[in-house]
Amino acid sequence: MTDESQILIPDSFIRLHQDARRRWTSPRELVRERYEFCEDLAHALIEHVRGVHVEIGVDEQDVLQRCWQGLRQGASGVSETEADWVVTRLAELLGWPWPHWLPVPQVD
Repeated sequence: MTDESQILIPDSFIRLHQDARRRWTSPRELVRERYEFCEDLAHALIEHVRGVHVEIGVDEQDVLQRCWQGLRQGASGVSETEADWVVTRLAELLGWPWPHWLPVPQVD
């Protein structure tokens, strides 16, 4: 099977869809679709989150935590692990520190 997509999915997202033995738990096409959705969501949240931080004066970590709590609600369209990923990606895109309440993933 050839994979003609030019989208490079980061290992941090792939691991959300693998078990402890690194076997896929979801079809690759679904993982690609979920990645695109989560990446787009992180980008879409940038201006809102930055606005809450700058205009209202809420601390960066507090803004991220509020966003994370909202994303972990069932109606958000993402799983809990995807919510974790979106918030860490959002922090990365904004150049903010790692969300302190989320564990730093282990890199092999």
